[in-house]
Amino acid sequence: MIEVATGKPEIESTDFEAVFVNNRKLAQISAHLSRFNPIRVMRMERMEIRHSAILAWLLNPQESHGLSDQFLKAFLGEALRGQATLGFPTALDVVRADLRKAQIRREWQNIDILIHLPEEGWAFVVENKFDSRQHSGQLTRYIEKVQTLIQHEERELTVRGIFLTLHDEEPADPRYAPINYDMICEILPDVLTREAQSLTVEAKTFLNHYIEILEEELGVSQQRTEMEKLARELYREHKKVLDFVMEHGANSDFAIAMHSIAGDDPDREVPVTIDRKAYHFGWIENDKASFLPAQWYDGLGGERYDWEGCEDWWMGYPLVAWLQLVSDADGNGGQLRLYAEVGPLSSHEFRQALIEKIIDAAAKSGTDKVRFHRGAAEEGKRFSKFLKQNSLGIRDVQDADEIAVGAKKLLKKFEDEFELVGKLLPKFQKYGVRAQ
Repeated sequence: MIEVATGKPEIESTDFEAVFVNNRKLAQISAHLSRFNPIRVMRMERMEIRHSAILAWLLNPQESHGLSDQFLKAFLGEALRGQATLGFPTALDVVRADLRKAQIRREWQNIDILIHLPEEGWAFVVENKFDSRQHSGQLTRYIEKVQTLIQHEERELTVRGIFLTLHDEEPADPRYAPINYDMICEILPDVLTREAQSLTVEAKTFLNHYIEILEEELGVSQQRTEMEKLARELYREHKKVLDFVMEHGANSDFAIAMHSIAGDDPDREVPVTIDRKAYHFGWIENDKASFLPAQWYDGLGGERYDWEGCEDWWMGYPLVAWLQLVSDADGNGGQLRLYAEVGPLSSHEFRQALIEKIIDAAAKSGTDKVRFHRGAAEEGKRFSKFLKQNSLGIRDVQDADEIAVGAKKLLKKFEDEFELVGKLLPKFQKYGVRAQ
């Protein structure tokens, strides 16, 4: 028998055996965490320059992937879709053009990726921001460099910018079309499916590894979602032992910070008060913590409803919020980010109506902190983030006190936006299914 603190249940050796000896669920989770991915093995998943290298390879029609210009067309078409204000070329111009002679340069004149199409008289400056932020005036300088250094013999060169980000950020130069890695996760699998006959086994394997990395970084991995569901089941079945392991084992400073404000054992049915506002926390991991503001939880009827399509997603509700700590490359500082997202509802009518109501309410309120990506409400979309200006610098990612203070600041900053969305939700209870 293992001695534990007074007032807590005693733990027998058989309790530990039930968790660690021939436990199928634990074995599945362990296998998931141990799976081989060469990008992760080489610790390249957070290296911006490596993502630029992979994307430059994919965008080059002459490269060995076997996709010809199909990914290039899909990428440029998605970036330019709905961006008529940028002028020529448009997404339709790109789709109609033959891009097989595109010239791709990487790290030329400090430009992450340059796409030059001499026959069309086009050039695209791709600025890739996987973790870092844009510097003052850099986007404008890159376009000016291309206009100056690349001369077109027959007609003036048309230069456009594409601003690719992992975390939502608006380009400082209006000549750049914004696109984020969410769209790469959507268009790349589609291209791979269409061009399956042309792909080598090696290219297909590598690209599937790359998609896996992006999905996990974006929090949209279906496999990870399934493993998280399995982990929650395992925790419910063996809570006593796992609480003991977590209490006496290693824990991240982010998790310590979140527990300091949400409690040692948060229960999503029990609200936690932070600066006089109530929140329902779902779960806390080493780098992220999910929650619903009380206005959202109550507006959606609490535990009275199930939501088709979201049963295995985050907390199981149509939308969710979470705090996430992203470390800088040096491992010392980082960014604390607050996200909100509408999830993979089965009913497109419901999902579209919810997103459109949020957009309309934000416009009427005048807030600039709520905005969806274009096409978020289209059929087939599954994950749609909508908070802007949502990050806070952390000087020391190993300082739990600094992280806790930062988390409270972010929650305070978005109180009005949480309330704005919460007021819309009661009318959507009609789409819920009465819980058993």
